Amino acid sequence: MAIGIIFIVVGILIAAFPKLLSIIVAAFLIMVGVTLASMSYHFKKTQKETNNPFVDFFIKF
Repeated sequence: MAIGIIFIVVGILIAAFPKLLSIIVAAFLIMVGVTLASMSYHFKKTQKETNNPFVDFFIKF
């Protein structure tokens, strides 16, 4: 229920302040980019340290 209320409040804020939407989207995209970059670094580091065929199969790129 609390999440629903938060979504309603955020929706009202976005309707009142349209620039807020671009800030939220930009922050989300930055967070996704940082997460993917750190996951890629961690997986490549793990792949170099171990010779696990499971890791090699999923981390070919």
